[in-house]
Amino acid sequence: MKKIIALFASLLAMASVHANPGLPPPPPRIEAKAWLLLDVSSGQVLAGQNENRRLAPASLTKLMVAYLVFDALKNGKIDLDQRYPVSDQASKVEGSRMFARSGQSIRVDDLISALIIQSANDAALTLAEALAGSEEAFVGRMNEQARRLGLANTRFRNATGFSHPEHLSTAQDMTRLARLLIDHFPEAYQRYFSRREFSFNGLVQQNRNRLLWMDPEVDGVKTGHTQEAGYCLIASAERGKRRLISTVMGARSDADRAMYAQKLLNYGFMETDSVRFYRAGQAVATLPVYKGSQSELKIGFLNDFSLTVHKGAANRLRAQIITRQPFIAPVSKGQTMGTLRMTLDGKVVGDFPLRALENVSIAGWFGRLWDGVRLLWK
Repeated sequence: MKKIIALFASLLAMASVHANPGLPPPPPRIEAKAWLLLDVSSGQVLAGQNENRRLAPASLTKLMVAYLVFDALKNGKIDLDQRYPVSDQASKVEGSRMFARSGQSIRVDDLISALIIQSANDAALTLAEALAGSEEAFVGRMNEQARRLGLANTRFRNATGFSHPEHLSTAQDMTRLARLLIDHFPEAYQRYFSRREFSFNGLVQQNRNRLLWMDPEVDGVKTGHTQEAGYCLIASAERGKRRLISTVMGARSDADRAMYAQKLLNYGFMETDSVRFYRAGQAVATLPVYKGSQSELKIGFLNDFSLTVHKGAANRLRAQIITRQPFIAPVSKGQTMGTLRMTLDGKVVGDFPLRALENVSIAGWFGRLWDGVRLLWK
C-alpha cells in the first residue's frame, strides 16, 4: 500500500531562510557552444545550455589522463618519485609541451605537474606509455573508465585532446569527470590544480587558467583549446563549505572563456543557496517493519542530502515521504525503501531515493506468525 507522509515543519526548521522570495534572475548570457554550472554539494545543475551536445573537448581530455594516474598512485601501482623515459614520439609531439628530450627520465610528480599546469602533450604521452605500454592501449583504459564513471556521451581517441571526428564529449560529462576527480582524489587535486606555474629544464611556464590569478576562491580545474574545439575551461571555486563547478566549451577567446566561467560561478554563489537537510545516516523517518528481528526500521540517506534553490525559496520547500508498505523482513542496509519528494510552490523539484539505514533479519517462527496475524488486521 502506498503511503505518503508530509514533512513540513522539520524542513522549515533546517532551511536557511532569506528575505527575498521573488523569482530568480536568469543566468548570465554565455556566448559559447555549450556550458553548465553545477553545485557539487547537492549534485544539481543550476544552469546550462547545450550541455549534452557532443563536442571536441581539446585538452579537457587530460582530466581523464590525470584521473587514471591518480588512481594508479592511490592503488600503489606507481609512486611520485618513480621515473619514466620519454619516447621519441612523445618528445616530438606538437602543441603545448614541457619540452622533454627523447630518452630523458622524468619523475611522475613532474609529469603530472606538466600535464595539469602546462597542459603538456609530451607529459600526457609519457604517462600513457608508462602506464599502458602505448597510447592506444591507454586510450582503451580511458574509455573503459569513462563507462565506469557514467560518461555516456564521451569517446576518447587519444590522450592529448587532439581533434578527431570521434574524439568527443559534452559539458555535462566533462563537469561530472571534474567533480569525480575532486571527490575521489582531493589531496592530488589540492596538490596540482591550483598551482600557477611550473619550471622544467630551466623553462618556467604559467598555468593557462586565468581565474587562478583573478579569483582567490578558484582552485582549478583545466583549460583546453584547438581550432575545432574553440576555447574551453572547467573552473571550480569553493566559498565556505560550498563548491561550484562551471564548464564553458567553445568560447571565442581565452579571455572569454575565463570571463564566462567566472560569471557562472558568481551567479551560482550570489543567486542560489545550498541547504543541507539531512546528514548521512540521519533517520528521515522510523517506520514499522514486520516479520523481522525488530519492529521498526530507520530510513534516510547514506550520504548528506542537500538541495540547491534560488535565494529566498528555501522556506517554501515542502517534502513528502512516499513508500509502499508494509515493510517485510529481511531488509538490507542501503536497500531502497521509498522516495523523498521535494516540491517548491507546489511544483516537484525532484524525487530522491530513501534507503534502509540498518539491516533487519528475519524473526523466529513465532514472531513471523504473530506479525502475519497483525498484517491481516491492517
